[in-house]
Amino acid sequence: MDVTGEEGRRRAIEELSDPLYGKSEPSLLDRFLNWLGELLDRLASAGAGVIPGGWLLGLVLLVVAVLVIALIVYLRPSRNRGVEPPLHKGAVRTAADHRALSDQAEARGDFAEAVTERLRAISVDLEERAIVAPRPGRTATELAAEAARSLPGQAQGLDEGARLFNDVVYGDRVATTESARTMRELDVRLSAARPVLDDEGAR
Repeated sequence: MDVTGEEGRRRAIEELSDPLYGKSEPSLLDRFLNWLGELLDRLASAGAGVIPGGWLLGLVLLVVAVLVIALIVYLRPSRNRGVEPPLHKGAVRTAADHRALSDQAEARGDFAEAVTERLRAISVDLEERAIVAPRPGRTATELAAEAARSLPGQAQGLDEGARLFNDVVYGDRVATTESARTMRELDVRLSAARPVLDDEGAR
């Protein structure tokens, strides 16, 4: 079936408007969508008088649009992080349970699980020690911010731990043995850290 320039433009707009791209205010992607639509219109109009029926031009434009869409999807950052995932999912476990799962994962080379389970162990340990209050749905970033208020000397490590967790969960970073070691060392430091009381911080 012949594909006109207008049909190619319509298909490109429908594809780029897919919910896969997320709901957001006018962004770079929205501006690109408008620009692509205008470009397809101009090229279709210009080619109408050159190629009879314009079907060949429409087909070429459709192929180009599909290639552009594929490139956008491939290069699109995996983190459209309007909402971060919660630290904990499924059954409630103790800090010791999460540490054991992390150690087992690291031993078999599953460094992504080692990283995620280690931060879960840290989260539960901080709750058990009353450094942070238990709260369902807490994210890694929230944990780092809340714990840093009582453990200011560990703020940088907490931030790095949250970043590692988020990068692994979103797939932006491949977990390595170094990632697992970093999280394990953070766990050790936090276990030994003494919370700073408000009156101590005021001195």
